[in-house]
Amino acid sequence: MSTTERAHVVRGVDHAAFPTFDPRGTITFYRDVLGFPVVHATCALGWGPGDHPDFIHFFFDIGNGDRLAFFYYFGVEPYRDNAIPELIHRARHLAIHVDSEEHLQEYRRRLDASDWPCELQVRHETVESIYVTDPNGYLMEITRPLRAITVEDDIDANVSVDALMDVTGEDEPTLEKFFARKARLIAERYAGEAELVTFA
Repeated sequence: MSTTERAHVVRGVDHAAFPTFDPRGTITFYRDVLGFPVVHATCALGWGPGDHPDFIHFFFDIGNGDRLAFFYYFGVEPYRDNAIPELIHRARHLAIHVDSEEHLQEYRRRLDASDWPCELQVRHETVESIYVTDPNGYLMEITRPLRAITVEDDIDANVSVDALMDVTGEDEPTLEKFFARKARLIAERYAGEAELVTFA
């Protein structure tokens, strides 16, 4: 069975979970500044291995039935792997979407009035986003659509990931090699089709 024939039955994110060493800052930021309600908490003695610490696992509602969760482990010292380059550390981020420019600007207003002001606002190809670093050092993005995603976007995305898989399977992948491979895949895909573009 091909990927396109497999039933797509998942229904979004139940929750994304991260450790926190600053629960007070985390709760203040997400609940009090951004206004995400706290909707669940698991308060537990350590489980699993004998040395597993006691913990609180608490959840924020981020809309559409999705949740953002944090673990606070009692007695665990703050830790960050400083061997991870800053570029890679910030690449791992959470993006939450809103529907309109008005909503995006409201979240920017809330951030700018807090101890965690917006760090960057930028328009990408299909979305406009604001970025902030939360109390745990995690990069967070709030984004709104600039246009609808089309069938053509889906086709382009699939050709892009096929080209990416090909070039990263070779020695010394580059963006130039990626674009060359993508062009070949597009040519192969549409070989023999009638010319669809007309010029006035």
